[in-house]
Amino acid sequence: MINDCLHIKGLTFHAFHGVNPAEAELGQKFIIDVDLYLRPTEYAPADDLSVTVNYAHVARAVKWRVTENKYRLIETLAEQIAVDLLGSFDCAAARVTVHKPGAPLKENFADVSAEVYRAREKNADGAINDAV
Repeated sequence: MINDCLHIKGLTFHAFHGVNPAEAELGQKFIIDVDLYLRPTEYAPADDLSVTVNYAHVARAVKWRVTENKYRLIETLAEQIAVDLLGSFDCAAARVTVHKPGAPLKENFADVSAEVYRAREKNADGAINDAV
């Protein structure tokens, strides 16, 4: 059972994702929320950073994916961030939400976002498979 979760909310970057040419040229603000579902460990009470996920490293990985790549869809960006996190950190699952508060809509709105949840596959015996 997964019962530990690391939340990083509101990572904010200027990036160049979108369908419209102006979005790819001018860029805009993107806000990323990440939930990493950690594997329960007996070492957590040890208060030792080496046995858990370093959230500074997570933030750096998200920043690289958001600022050094271009996608037309925020759904694709969210997917790629989740795949990166599962491949780079010892976690059982990742939930990633990409907010695009400046989306080009004529209607008034507070936020546009896409969210993905990705988990490692389980083996036949129920153990979590390390292959993503």
